Amino acid sequence: MARHLEKELERLKKLIYALSARVDENLELAVKSFQESDLELARQVIRDDVKIDELEIEVEEECLKALALYQPVAIDLRFITAVMRMNNDLERIGDLAADIAKNGIHINESPKPKIPLDLHQMNYLVKAIVRKALDSLINIDAYLAREVIRDDDEINAMKAEMKEEIVQALKREPEHAESLITLLAITHRLERIGDHASNIAEDVVYMVDAEIVRHQSNG
Repeated sequence: MARHLEKELERLKKLIYALSARVDENLELAVKSFQESDLELARQVIRDDVKIDELEIEVEEECLKALALYQPVAIDLRFITAVMRMNNDLERIGDLAADIAKNGIHINESPKPKIPLDLHQMNYLVKAIVRKALDSLINIDAYLAREVIRDDDEINAMKAEMKEEIVQALKREPEHAESLITLLAITHRLERIGDHASNIAEDVVYMVDAEIVRHQSNG
């Protein structure tokens, strides 16, 4: 029984790593398609999200099978429980990446604001925090995971700044309201991606240290 569980856990690790790699790639391409106004790349991101959804279902089924067949305890149970939560967060990041690609298509087809808003820094930070969260997962690194949780505060602060900038732009350029509201939606989705990355990091901490850090103050 122990050997069968060990094999099942190895298969589960490979699946969650494969899912994390696909999500990471799709997020990278979604941001690139938006930054470069690449409509074909944006459509590719939207198409590839279906593959992410299929893999997410496969991971969930494997988790449920492991729980039902082997009734794991202690660290193995924490691992499977954490993977189930991570699986959901990764799938949501994939959905948000696809939404950003759709927003990019919409903005490309709409009149541009006279003073375009630069989301480059926020894009960079969000991609970086997702990579770090996935690294903490792949390396089972609780220290790195705790860094991710702290870094998410910077993204939240930047989103608040961008929101204020967009509100001011709406007052100056009401004729570009549609594009500006779409930009606001993108900043919200980037923030949500950071939140999901933080969730993954929290699950790594739980998996390694058996400590639940959600809802704790970072101060």
